[in-house]
Amino acid sequence: MQVGGRRLIFDGGTGLHVLGQSLLRQMPLQAYLFFTHSHWDHIQGFPFFTPAFIKGNKFDIYGAIAPDGSTIEQRLNDQMLHPNFPVPLQIMQASLSFHNVKPGEPIQIDDITIDTGHLNHPGEAVGYRVNWRGGAAVYITDTEHYANKLDENVLRLCHNADIVIYDSTYTEAEYHSPKAPKYGWGHSTWQEAVKVAKAANVKTLVIYHHDPSHNDEFLDNVGQEASEQFPGAIMAREGLVLHVPVSSSLSESYSVSQSSI
Repeated sequence: MQVGGRRLIFDGGTGLHVLGQSLLRQMPLQAYLFFTHSHWDHIQGFPFFTPAFIKGNKFDIYGAIAPDGSTIEQRLNDQMLHPNFPVPLQIMQASLSFHNVKPGEPIQIDDITIDTGHLNHPGEAVGYRVNWRGGAAVYITDTEHYANKLDENVLRLCHNADIVIYDSTYTEAEYHSPKAPKYGWGHSTWQEAVKVAKAANVKTLVIYHHDPSHNDEFLDNVGQEASEQFPGAIMAREGLVLHVPVSSSLSESYSVSQSSI
């Protein structure tokens, strides 16, 4: 997200490498990285984030303390230790400042307020809501919905948001499959995403965190069905850029983009 002259980056999967290559034309860089959790698909791009190896760049890195007590700094460090990686995190020459997130407590960066909340995911995860000059964009991944009620933490983060990017990994049929149900896997469905969007009065719902077994045709069909149930629903795709309107005579919007699906 590009907000008020600041660059906010959420999670560090393989798309972080792609983003890093594009940012090499804009150095020196200052950016803020927010990790929802440290499962492999959300951190494996960090060791390949080229700007972090270049002196003069500056990154503030945020993440919650894991149930085992480890910080986001420890977990990013551990994935770069032998025999998993040839060089340690300490070889990065950029200035790296690490911050522990307390879910439920806001983060302030200049006039940008970032609300946080617990998500229902194995090993825990954090949801983020970015507020700036009356605009709001929400990033909710990974989370599993509850059987008989909507998650109050999710509803709080999503309330009246302009954009909600929501974990819609499965269809209801896949989630409840009698042969291979997905209970306890830590992910939700696009149908639950629609329920959240309606209940929270969301303007644009982004169907996100696609199951790797879903091809483009499958996702196109999901996108069509979702938009029929909620006209503001769209399908996340690589390179998608969305603009959030804000109330200011100085700036008319901030942007939300995706480096990869």
